[in-house]
Amino acid sequence: MVIEEETEIFQFQAETRHLLDLMIHSLYTNKEIFLRELISNASDALDRLRFEAIMKPEMMEDDAKLEIRLEADPKARTLTISDNGIGMSRQEVIDNIGTIAKSGTRDLRAKIKEGASDEILNELIGQFGVGFYSAFMVADKVTLLTRRAVEEPATYWESSGNGEYILSEAGKHGRGTSITLHLKPVDLESGIDDFTDKWILARTIKRYSDFVSYPIVYKDERVEGSDIVVEDKTLNSMKPIWVRPQSEVTDDEYAEFYKHFFYDTEAPWKTIAAKAEGRLEYQALLFIPSKAPRELFYHAFESGLRLHAKGVLIIEKCADLLPRYLRFIKGVVDSADLPLNISRQMLQQERQIKQIQKWLTKKVLETLQNVHDNDPDKYLSFWQQFGRALKEGVTSDFDNKNELVSLLLFASSDDPEKLTSLKDYVARMKEDQKEIFYLAGESRSVVENSPHLEAFKDKGYEVLYLVDPVDELVVQFLTEFDGKQLKSVGKGTVKLGNEAEEEEIKKKQEEAAEFLQFMQQSLDEYVKDVRLTNRLRTSPVCLVGSEIDYSPQMERLLQIGKGGGPKQRRIMELNPQHPIFTKMLARYQQQKDDAMLVKYAHLLLGYGLIAEGSDLVDPVEFNRLVAELMEQSS
Repeated sequence: MVIEEETEIFQFQAETRHLLDLMIHSLYTNKEIFLRELISNASDALDRLRFEAIMKPEMMEDDAKLEIRLEADPKARTLTISDNGIGMSRQEVIDNIGTIAKSGTRDLRAKIKEGASDEILNELIGQFGVGFYSAFMVADKVTLLTRRAVEEPATYWESSGNGEYILSEAGKHGRGTSITLHLKPVDLESGIDDFTDKWILARTIKRYSDFVSYPIVYKDERVEGSDIVVEDKTLNSMKPIWVRPQSEVTDDEYAEFYKHFFYDTEAPWKTIAAKAEGRLEYQALLFIPSKAPRELFYHAFESGLRLHAKGVLIIEKCADLLPRYLRFIKGVVDSADLPLNISRQMLQQERQIKQIQKWLTKKVLETLQNVHDNDPDKYLSFWQQFGRALKEGVTSDFDNKNELVSLLLFASSDDPEKLTSLKDYVARMKEDQKEIFYLAGESRSVVENSPHLEAFKDKGYEVLYLVDPVDELVVQFLTEFDGKQLKSVGKGTVKLGNEAEEEEIKKKQEEAAEFLQFMQQSLDEYVKDVRLTNRLRTSPVCLVGSEIDYSPQMERLLQIGKGGGPKQRRIMELNPQHPIFTKMLARYQQQKDDAMLVKYAHLLLGYGLIAEGSDLVDPVEFNRLVAELMEQSS
């Protein structure tokens, strides 16, 4: 290496300086993770070279043996990690090492202040791509020499983590990057091992980087008699874990591969290894995480499996391999039938990709169904993290609708804690029950105390509680199950009584028709009909919608999305047995222009809104009417 005399000094970006300070001052105790990060970067550089060399074979520069090399010098206390990958240009060094996303540093700093565990900090390092800086946990100074394939000259970079770095042109034989760490003294209490020791290096590589698909070569020196023997030793198994027979891979190995490759601190909830042979051959290794990422339900959430062709990485995140509602699944798909130069645009039209997606989706749903049927507690832990995403599938994946519906779980009136499937609900239905009843609301506490349920509870009918906003979209696509129609107890009319009871309601409706018309006209801005009902037992009133109306919860969400606008007019249902109704009817029959009746009508409207968890139309006016009523009765 020849370094030119002329060098330039650069200041790190402010956020990068903060990050370096965190790294230097003992971010966490498990400092050996730095080696995993640097090797991962080297592997990425080799992947990128292979990918770009498909179109530009000259980038290989007659050096097709791709590898990562480790060289340790115990006397000088240095460790060098080298690769013959794509390398970096001078500008790329500035962009990639002098700058870092502010969000990454901000989150790291916040987690440290909160006293986050090593595992959480480890996850954030991988998540925000700041692995290079982890070198400063074990090194006082870091130097980097890199040359981009088929480009000259090389670039030399050096920093002691003190807020600045130097750059200069340099000479380098061959493409790639070499990073030399000038190691701190061994400090076992602080987690700094002797990273010039070949056994410690071998142990660390085995633990974190055994599945890297390029040889990680250690230049080993040993004394034999009076001679010093130097030989290369490969420290990793190299064979991609997804091509190894399942019988040869332990659960711990799968878990370690998952955590390393996908930057998770926890083992996966479920591992799915599969292989397809025949006209279309491919292998897949899928992982269902134990926890949902915080951004899973944001529109901008990036998902996709790693797509390889003949072992070469084509796309880091290929979203076409699984439907959107399975976006939480991570993994690798490797096919020998895909061309190496396939583009994203071609993927969308590629018949093989559609076949792979269909097959993988079936495989995932079969796995979930197996856990659902044989280990309900384990399935519940999955549902609590990803159930909402599966519900999205009911509204979009019509080919697998039946399979998805069988996986759905709902809260219900049957048990205050346990969730139920539709199959179990149907098994508990009463002999005379012909419909599956449900009620939507913003929470279980709101729904289970709703006046709409009074008659259902009285007669012992089970009601599903739909408390997730996506549930109402689900029931628009799921109108029946096992021949039973799904029926909202908050919409339309219900018939829970016998013929005699129904006739009695009809008779009272006719007798009170004029009064009910008066009530409707008094509340015309908010109510489109007033009628009597047999769904109430103790409450005087409830508000319902027509069969095609939104629930109050869905309406509120739509109002937020639209920024306001006109609201739906509801249907007011009155309890003909309640004293409030009988007294108001009698008062109306005595004096039809009684002004207090209009006030009572508005009070009943407010009562109905509060009972279902909705906002009052006019809280100030409602409070005034309540106070006025209390004064009159005191």
